[in-house]
Amino acid sequence: MSDRRLAKRPWTNSRRIIMSTTTLPGSTAATLTVTTPSDREVQITRVFDAPRPMVFDCWTVPELLKGWLHGPDGWRLAVCEIDLRVGGATRYVWQHRDGRSMGMSGAYREIVRPSRLVATELFDEDWTGGETVGTVIFAEQTGKTLLTQTVLYASSAARDSALGTGMTSGMAQSYAQLDAYLTSLQDAAKGAA
Repeated sequence: MSDRRLAKRPWTNSRRIIMSTTTLPGSTAATLTVTTPSDREVQITRVFDAPRPMVFDCWTVPELLKGWLHGPDGWRLAVCEIDLRVGGATRYVWQHRDGRSMGMSGAYREIVRPSRLVATELFDEDWTGGETVGTVIFAEQTGKTLLTQTVLYASSAARDSALGTGMTSGMAQSYAQLDAYLTSLQDAAKGAA
């Protein structure tokens, strides 16, 4: 098939797959899979060894989000405001130990507890090329949770630019932090029982 015919098939090269494996305590490993299902989307999937209501809460309860949603190299989630209702606003501000900050605001479009969240996101310094729409699906898998996060960007250039920032390695690191946090929550629940 000629290059000219391939160029007419936008789906031919649109599902780039990037995988990152994180070693967890013990002998287990978790794999973060990143695909590009369309020219404007990035989709991330990962399995968490925790029940989906717990994983859902770690995405929607401010104090739980502060326990794991950190950035690399000294960034901490300092402000986490969530109005968990359709139309409700979100506000996140990460602080770096050197005094820098990074903020993001958004609003919920859909909430189906404990299986689905859809929300907009816009960083204060708009490095994503406009507002994005994030959809997070929490699927039960024999006591574990398959999380599928899809981010829809304003354009293909914005998506490609976001992918070029090292976003996938940052997400792998954040999800590893979520893994450790879920383990600590489950251990605390067992200790309290």
